[in-house]
Amino acid sequence: MFNSRLGCSSISFRHQDLGTALRTIGGLGFEEIDLGALPGVCDHVPYELDMGAVRSVTAEVAASGLRVRSVNGDIGDLNAVLDAGGQAARERHLVALLTLTANTGAKALVLPCGALGHDPVRGLDEDLDTIAAQLIHAGQRAAEFGVELWTESLHFLRFCWNLERAELLAHRLAGSRVGIVMDFSHIVAAGEDPLEYLERHDGRITHVHLRDAVPGNINLSIGNGQADFAAGLRSLAARGYAGHFSLELETRDVTHDERPAAAAKAASFITDLI
Repeated sequence: MFNSRLGCSSISFRHQDLGTALRTIGGLGFEEIDLGALPGVCDHVPYELDMGAVRSVTAEVAASGLRVRSVNGDIGDLNAVLDAGGQAARERHLVALLTLTANTGAKALVLPCGALGHDPVRGLDEDLDTIAAQLIHAGQRAAEFGVELWTESLHFLRFCWNLERAELLAHRLAGSRVGIVMDFSHIVAAGEDPLEYLERHDGRITHVHLRDAVPGNINLSIGNGQADFAAGLRSLAARGYAGHFSLELETRDVTHDERPAAAAKAASFITDLI
């Protein structure tokens, strides 16, 4: 029905419990998901992720019959200065998310590009160094689980919120195991150009999130904002991008009842462009 490289993030139906969201996504004709595990954004995966919770979520996803492309998670502010106890707690959460990623058959765990907020904790360079070091370490741990580690950068609400900071982080990650997730909505919301983003991240993009935006607002349905998906997808194809796409429709311009139809409409539109 839709292009096989196009999935739907469970975040698109975050108002539903996980089982209902999976049935909604499968019922629309999708075969693949990104699994939302972002506390405060999508609670489909418990933040207190013990092994019992890992088994429960894994079983629920397996029963849906949907493939999992990535787990979109969070282990805390990566530019925060942690003591030994804080770092140990972060490591336990990372291991739990990586276990979930591996057990669901996902290709990668996705982590944010720093804290929620644009202000440095210590300074721009120091914070970027800390974020890169945390991501590189997470990438090394991911390899032990047979999965990849990606970061969503740029992210309008996070530390690496604009093109300059995203590029500075990408330079620090060069040669590492960490891939880059491109999100059209965050780029447009930051007032940046997706084509320039692609120019600066050529060959680094491992996954693509799709949602519309205008400067300052990331929460629009596809077609209701300023993102030029046709030009962006053409540029990705011309650069040899062979990865997958995910509709991450955490939008505020449709009601919950309208959301399934809006997701299907967006999927048909994007399928025609891939």
